[in-house]
Amino acid sequence: MSTTVTPPNQTTDQAHPAPAVSEDRATHGSASQRTCRTGTGSGLLLGNQPHWIRPSAAALLAFTAVFYLWNLEATGYANSFYAAAIQAGTKDWTALLFGSLDAGNAITVDKPPAALWIPALAGRVFGFSPLSMLVPQALMGVAAVGLLYLTVKRISGPAAGLLAGGVLALTPVAALMFRFNNPDALLTLCLVLAAYLTTRAIEKAAWKWLAAAGAVIGLAFLTKMLQGFLIVPGLALAYLWAAPTTPGRRFLHLLAAAGGIVLVAGSYIALFQLTPASARPYMAGSETNSFLELTFGYNGLGRITGSEGGMGGGMPGGRGGMGGNVGFGGAAGITRMFGTSFGGEVSWLLPSALILLAAGLWFTRREARTSRTRAALVLWGGWLLVTAGILSFMSGTVHPYYAVALAPAIAALAGIGAVELWRGRAYLPARITLAATVLAASVWSAVLLGRDATWMPWIRVAVVILGVLAAVALLLRLDSLKAVPVRFRKAATATVVAVALLAGGLGSTAWTFATAAQPHSGSIPTSGPTASAMGGPGGQGGRAGFAGGAMGPDRAGTANSELTALLKASTAKWSGIVSGASQAASLELATGTNLIALGGWNGGDPYPTLAQFQEMVANGEIGYFISGGGMGGGGGRGGNSEVATWVAANFQAQTVGSSTVYKLTK
Repeated sequence: MSTTVTPPNQTTDQAHPAPAVSEDRATHGSASQRTCRTGTGSGLLLGNQPHWIRPSAAALLAFTAVFYLWNLEATGYANSFYAAAIQAGTKDWTALLFGSLDAGNAITVDKPPAALWIPALAGRVFGFSPLSMLVPQALMGVAAVGLLYLTVKRISGPAAGLLAGGVLALTPVAALMFRFNNPDALLTLCLVLAAYLTTRAIEKAAWKWLAAAGAVIGLAFLTKMLQGFLIVPGLALAYLWAAPTTPGRRFLHLLAAAGGIVLVAGSYIALFQLTPASARPYMAGSETNSFLELTFGYNGLGRITGSEGGMGGGMPGGRGGMGGNVGFGGAAGITRMFGTSFGGEVSWLLPSALILLAAGLWFTRREARTSRTRAALVLWGGWLLVTAGILSFMSGTVHPYYAVALAPAIAALAGIGAVELWRGRAYLPARITLAATVLAASVWSAVLLGRDATWMPWIRVAVVILGVLAAVALLLRLDSLKAVPVRFRKAATATVVAVALLAGGLGSTAWTFATAAQPHSGSIPTSGPTASAMGGPGGQGGRAGFAGGAMGPDRAGTANSELTALLKASTAKWSGIVSGASQAASLELATGTNLIALGGWNGGDPYPTLAQFQEMVANGEIGYFISGGGMGGGGGRGGNSEVATWVAANFQAQTVGSSTVYKLTK
């Protein structure tokens, strides 16, 4: 019998008895796996669990709900681009189905429509307003935290689940995006749900769970296109490695998952492509009115290579410091996730997560192939490495808030790794790793906090001190010293845990609360104590990443009051047409009327053509042409300057407030 010990999964706690040798682990699985079967799996549903678990889980969800919903109305319409599309979906079912920017169904947003469906349906039920749009986003955050808790609990127990859920809830970019109306809230929820379903599938090689995971990934695709596929390698590798069945069956089960993806994503693509162009809005972001072109062009490889226009990462300007321009992600490279743009959004525990991933894979190297702990490390580690790698090296448009897709993986690795190492703290390698993990988190937090030296400077000093104290306590195992009386050991243990949690989480938690305290608007929101987002008239930038975004006025109240009154009085199908989606979206929100975004997001899409526009005018469908506009200025790849030239040559200009408009109807 082998006497080689695998430290991190061993424990001195009676609640998690550890096998003595690796041979026993190979036969019966790790301690955490047996705990999963008896205490964190079906046993929990039957009530066979410690009394503190349900209240703690309920407290986590209640805190997350209050935190994400608190003062949510201050955000207003957030990103007017998506707000206008959601408003359109509350008025017209075709606009809802296809993601049209206007209820007249001229042109879509340059992304799939799934992220618009739930807020628009809520608006139909409760009436369209900022809260009817944002509350569903916040509740998606609560659901994501709950699902992550359930997923991690199945692997390493409720303490790990609570830690992972808490880390996700208190990640700055998560608090930012679950209180905003960009599509990343639904995307993140779909990704976590897919991970949960895959975890269930791995336990018993259950193909139905895996097919369900594929269907959810299909929905993620309909939320933010190819970004929804970035977790697929990690999930597939974990199942292919660890599912308790033959290699052939594992491969067939993965085909079932692929079938789930095709069923959901493919059904919508077929619906869009087969619907006559005259019966649906134009597909923004494409030159041929094609969903597939948008998928594999501008919102696909174009995002990675930068070959489809827009501004790539690393454009000059921004707050400075390492990484270049903040709003556009900074310079591409391996350090991008730690740079000025992305660092404060999500990287607080990224060094620790990488340490825990490497250590976990090493410490579980002798476990059976079907080890659930190692499978979880492969799943979450693959998610983290692939997604971070793509975001780090993509040359197309990239924004810091994309990092919310990394938050669940970092949180899961923190929960699983920390708890497993804590259980194995009787062994020096585990203690060294755990101490290094806590110290890395505290030091990196201090570095991130130091980038805004004027904001609460005492915190960065405190986290370093706490980190050193926690590392020393863990290395020396102060909670178990013989010099400590038995009756005080529980208190000593609790103290060490509290100090370690504060060392690793105080900085990011403070930054997250500062983020939630600020209202955010515009197309590129960022976290931190000062609300910032690129947007407003004349703002510069490209489409917001994989799924797009809008520059321009972010509040309905920014619209010209005289122009607003003029458009409200129009009885045409579209009260007006203006170049670019920014101005069109803001005017739609201000007036409640439909406007055409000439050329789509940045004025560069070939819709409407001059001939199409002339037909609309002849039919009396457009009230006014508004000169200028947002991105694109009427030019761009679609040549829409022809429309502006024709209008100027055939209609009389008039000044309304600060805008030049042309009346197109008699």
